[in-house]
Amino acid sequence: IDMTKHGHAYLISDDLQDDARISENNMNHALHGDTVKVYLFARRRRKQLEGEVIEIIEHARKTFVGTIEISANFAFLITDSIKMPYDLFIPLGKLNGAKNGERVVGRITEWPKNGKSPFGEIIEVLGKQGEHEVEMHTIMAEYELPIEFPAEVMQEAQNVNIEISEKEIARRKDFRKITTFTIDPHDAKDFDDALSIRQLANQNWEIGIHIADVTHYVKPNSILDKEAFERATSVYLVDRVVPMLPEQLSNFVCSLRPDEEKLTYSAVFEMNDRAEIISEWFGRTVIRSDKRFAYEDAQEIIETEEGELKDEILTLNGLAKKLRDKRFQQGSISFDRKEIRFNIDENGKPVDIYHKESQEANKLIEEFMLLANRRVAERIGAPKGGGKAKPFVYRVHDEPDLEKLNSFSKFIKRFGYSFEFKKTKEIATSMNVLLENIKGKDEQNVIEGLAVRSMAKAVYDVDNVGHYGLAFRYYTHFTSPIRRYPDMMVHRLMERYLHEGKSADKPTLRNQCRHTSNMERKAAMAERSSIKYKQTEFMKDKIGNEYEGVISSVTEWGLYVEIMDHKIEGMVALKDIENDFYSFDEKNFCIVGQTSKKKYQLGDAIKVQIIRVNMERKQLDMMLVED
Repeated sequence: IDMTKHGHAYLISDDLQDDARISENNMNHALHGDTVKVYLFARRRRKQLEGEVIEIIEHARKTFVGTIEISANFAFLITDSIKMPYDLFIPLGKLNGAKNGERVVGRITEWPKNGKSPFGEIIEVLGKQGEHEVEMHTIMAEYELPIEFPAEVMQEAQNVNIEISEKEIARRKDFRKITTFTIDPHDAKDFDDALSIRQLANQNWEIGIHIADVTHYVKPNSILDKEAFERATSVYLVDRVVPMLPEQLSNFVCSLRPDEEKLTYSAVFEMNDRAEIISEWFGRTVIRSDKRFAYEDAQEIIETEEGELKDEILTLNGLAKKLRDKRFQQGSISFDRKEIRFNIDENGKPVDIYHKESQEANKLIEEFMLLANRRVAERIGAPKGGGKAKPFVYRVHDEPDLEKLNSFSKFIKRFGYSFEFKKTKEIATSMNVLLENIKGKDEQNVIEGLAVRSMAKAVYDVDNVGHYGLAFRYYTHFTSPIRRYPDMMVHRLMERYLHEGKSADKPTLRNQCRHTSNMERKAAMAERSSIKYKQTEFMKDKIGNEYEGVISSVTEWGLYVEIMDHKIEGMVALKDIENDFYSFDEKNFCIVGQTSKKKYQLGDAIKVQIIRVNMERKQLDMMLVED
């Protein structure tokens, strides 16, 4: 069920060519995301396919987040989500101590057959509306993501044996005396990966990609492992990381901190100066990182060719550039979007918004992580000697939908850009040319956003269809086991298969892939929601201010406009455009004035004024400012 804010919904089904509309009266208490059985009505002429929900097979969510409103005899939980058109009726005896106006989590207890609203109870009181900490917890609760670890998980983390015995070291390849370092964001504490480099007698390079050996400490089916699987990923909000593993592991035991002996799982490559791989080895290792660099430190060394370990960093950067060039020649797409970051004061209030671009130091690390992920997947997915591949976890990215690409191509023509997509190979080349051409232009962010949306989404799967965006036939996730559960799965499978272990159960792996993909999607939505909240909060005291913007989306109810300076999106409602009556022209991505014939279309640069800020809905309302 894909629900609208008006109460009606659409059934999304692989069995249907078109989505079926379901009126509010025929929803029978189904809600957004629910898996349902629907009876389809006979289609009258060529009208919209319609139906009625006759069975709810599975509810998508168990809890609802919002603000409690209490009156003399009853209360309502006013839900945050625009996809939840009903508020929950809460009897006064089920408030769980909630006070009027507080942010809460509730659940439905019953829904009378003919009742407009479901009955519910408050299961958690989050706190006072508008407080930074409360709102971050609210976002996590909205996506049913945990904030705290249960006591038994914390206890097991504390009891992990952190001693590295000589016996354990003897089982591993020893890299402790080889130059090794990490490069990470300046505020990172969970260092998943390190690089080592040394020159061999034949003048080739030995490059070690060393990944925290999390599965040495987190045993299958332990309390820690079950919790990590349920979470499946760390969640990155604007001001914090909510980790997949307790900090004792993520920031200390497993983190590859400098001047500490650490257990790692490694991919080691012998490479020549052309970045061609001569040989490779995978297995368990022990390292001692010599230095921890922030990306900014490494970038300065690349730019000035001066600084500690400059020869090693410059050599690795040269090899990374060659790997990247090869990747793009083979059809990899260069999505390189700016990240939105905030300067936040001690009360959690955003005082500034800025954009972070990926630089050479970031790309250096990215390239070697891509190499390790690809070669690990090839090792298992394409066994030498033509043997049958064993069940494995792949990171897959399907080919783009031609219909979406057609719409995208029509849209960018309005800006004077062309896009070829008749042949698969043509798409990547054409996309890279386009992304290069729009750099620094007003329309860059809008076009990049639409380009990403025209592509399929990458997921975890046991059936390998390759990774279209990277142009890799085989690809997996191996390099971030502190923050991603699929990487832990890959480490275990690698260890099993490298030592001739029996094949894993494919249906079990498939279910685990589905769960981790779903949790990754939830985490990404929570991250976007926290960004949207802070963007909205940043604009709270700017009502009446005017800004230059670009139309980022056109709908039947209004224009979405992205402010150029801050990349913040708001909406100009059609009803608020007073100079004419405007109608929506879906085919041409525009609205047209009935009398003036004036057009506002996707990508147009316009001036807007902020007129309202709705913090609960994370919405900005704007009005057009005429020149």
